[in-house]
Amino acid sequence: QVQLVESGGGLVQAGGSLRLSCAASGRTFSSYHMGWFRQAPGKEREFVAGISDSGVNTDYSDSVKGRFTISRDNAKNTVYLQMNSLKPEETAFYYCAADHDTGAWYNRRTLYAYNYWGQGTQVTVSS
Repeated sequence: QVQLVESGGGLVQAGGSLRLSCAASGRTFSSYHMGWFRQAPGKEREFVAGISDSGVNTDYSDSVKGRFTISRDNAKNTVYLQMNSLKPEETAFYYCAADHDTGAWYNRRTLYAYNYWGQGTQVTVSS
């Protein structure tokens, strides 16, 4: 069983920045591929960013590329999402996810690629 706990969400003005954190339990965190998704009210959960087990490989949705950065610190069992130049339409609950059964890296852009999910943290972008 893997437990994921997101934090760092909050209210920010358009153009501002937030850094989300996802603290993970698990004995083999360094072997998990990780992802961030978001879900706005009435919308489907959508892919935001992914990162390989080692952190060497990253993947971003086109809408956030150049503004968001996913990273991880395996020593702290934590994945981060640095979000810059936030837009009001990016208001959503943001979720981290873990692929427990990992092999070689590939872009994991669907929720079906992940075995475990956190509870989400709310990000609200005003204006």
